[in-house]
Amino acid sequence: MKIDDSASLLRDLAPESKILIIRLRSLGDLVLETPVVAALSNWRPDLRIHLLIEPRFAPVFEGNPAVSGLICSGNLVGTAALLRKHRFPIAYNQHGGPRSALLTWACGSPRRVCWRGFQFSAMYNVLAPDAKEFYGRPIVHAVEHRISQFYWTGLPRGPIPRAQLFPQGAAFERVRRALSALGIEPSAAYAVLQPGARLAGMRWPAEKFAQLARWLSEQQGITSVVNLPPADAVVAAEVRGAMGSLARFPGPFSISELIALIAEARLFVGNDSGPAHVAAATGCPAVVIYGQTNPAQWHPWQGRYRAVHTGAVFNPGRADKSLAEHEWRPIGSIEVGEVSEACAELLTSSPSGLNRGES
Repeated sequence: MKIDDSASLLRDLAPESKILIIRLRSLGDLVLETPVVAALSNWRPDLRIHLLIEPRFAPVFEGNPAVSGLICSGNLVGTAALLRKHRFPIAYNQHGGPRSALLTWACGSPRRVCWRGFQFSAMYNVLAPDAKEFYGRPIVHAVEHRISQFYWTGLPRGPIPRAQLFPQGAAFERVRRALSALGIEPSAAYAVLQPGARLAGMRWPAEKFAQLARWLSEQQGITSVVNLPPADAVVAAEVRGAMGSLARFPGPFSISELIALIAEARLFVGNDSGPAHVAAATGCPAVVIYGQTNPAQWHPWQGRYRAVHTGAVFNPGRADKSLAEHEWRPIGSIEVGEVSEACAELLTSSPSGLNRGES
């Protein structure tokens, strides 16, 4: 097809058409897909939006009224065969890696959308421009980057919805039972602390999280609950040793339970990671600590938050990624006072119980 035809693709879809959005990982990335889904559904409620995701992330879309179906990625051949049965008239690759590129090509859609400059460009026949060309600035928020594919293919530009999750009642009940077993009753205020992160340069020191937990308890009357999923095993012993009795350590939560846990929290404090975006999407105020990632691209989308960062200077690179080319201080040098001050600002402006979910 001619690239000039792209602006009418979504508008010209027949009523009740299916569309496919491919986004394989990770937790934060899937949460940041929800504004895109909402924008499409708000504009054309008739579209039947399907997402291809990894099975573990299905809870991100539980209860989402804009989503018509989830397809869970399995083996490559079987997943491709399942996609082809749907006969999607258009498919969007929001991920861009090799597996997602192959699945986009193999799904059989006559219109396959990705961005220019991504690998395996031969798999696509509609290429949206990069952020610098599209927006006139090289660094944009991840949500703005994602939605540019849809703007390029006909979604009218306008205010982008906030990220939104829909915590489930059964998950609330399981979380409340787990917290009660640790001495935290349903009426008690608690904060969720997230000391883990993907890279060492993204992790604020465990001993500083411990000092923050003490401040939350003594100055704010808030109990700290630490989220330590299996992926954070590399820091789990260090965190437990540093925090000791200053915090509560429930067993690992499922994603649906983590969503419910954060939705009822008074505050979230953590490194740049998926749970920070869960906080924004459930209305929980968040203090997010940044080291090697760019808060301009990865801050909580339209949530109440404070970013505490190292002052790093970033090289734009590709629109969805930028690299810290100069970091004038490491993340470990961020003081507890900087983080507690950000917490105090949010706690002052956020009435207690504002985020508490209903069973």
